[in-house]
Amino acid sequence: MVFAAIFMITGFTNTITAQTAASLTTNAGVRLVVPMTLTESAPLHFGTIALLDGTAGTVVLSTVNTRSFTGGVTTSEVSTTSTNATYNVTGTKNSAYALTLPLTITVTETVGNTVIMTISDLTVLFDGGTEESGTSATSLLSASGTDHFKVGGTLTVVTAQIGGIYSGTLPVSVDYN
Repeated sequence: MVFAAIFMITGFTNTITAQTAASLTTNAGVRLVVPMTLTESAPLHFGTIALLDGTAGTVVLSTVNTRSFTGGVTTSEVSTTSTNATYNVTGTKNSAYALTLPLTITVTETVGNTVIMTISDLTVLFDGGTEESGTSATSLLSASGTDHFKVGGTLTVVTAQIGGIYSGTLPVSVDYN
């Protein structure tokens, strides 16, 4: 019992000392990005297409501006000029960015404004890359902060599609990853 009392007294008589201050040097920094710009050099245009017999068909425009036809459509004797949508991108050098394209584009016949066609399966070709799906495409700005890309896709012509000039818009956006 005496031992326990001595132990208890000793335990309560210890002095409590404060810890010494601690310090640490850490890193600080910032990443500055140049606002991105996106400019169009050429619009997406499938050229002049001939309707054969009123049956459905497709026109695939690759990102290297070649067309292939299926079903009731073919190249026209009038004009075959087609163009890939072509864009220039600028921003912070050596930075990754994402391209956003829609899943589909609707083009409407310009006289009556009621007949439509759909462009889908958009593809993209960045400088020095390979053709890829446009729905989740990414690229890298060069050491000078530039990049270029082309867009292609598939035009679907429905059965009994009427002839005419069709027009629509292609929303395109880029943003840093």
